[in-house]
Amino acid sequence: MKLLAAFSCMIFFTVTANLLLKSGVAEPGVSQTGLSGFINWRVFSGLLSFGAGVVFYMLILTRLPLNVAQSFASIQFVAVILASWLILGEPIGTMRWFGIALISLGIVLVGITVS
Repeated sequence: MKLLAAFSCMIFFTVTANLLLKSGVAEPGVSQTGLSGFINWRVFSGLLSFGAGVVFYMLILTRLPLNVAQSFASIQFVAVILASWLILGEPIGTMRWFGIALISLGIVLVGITVS
């Protein structure tokens, strides 16, 4: 149960970080000519969220082999795509849906092989 909670927190913080970074760099008035233009509260919060996600991932790595942990961590890719669609309104085409299905199938296959 603790492992599931750690994965949930890692995924939450990773998704949050990606959404914050995207909204921070896409903010009106953000200069894209230098790094100083990207410094705002959303970008900073996104970086902190990535840091929190890493802490939970390190906890996961104390309990699982790296190949299993990384396989399950790929859930974050699906979660980020779905969050960008739901929250940012980014489109998901047919091929991306197919890719999401393949990633999900891979996670299920890894899950049933873990003893």
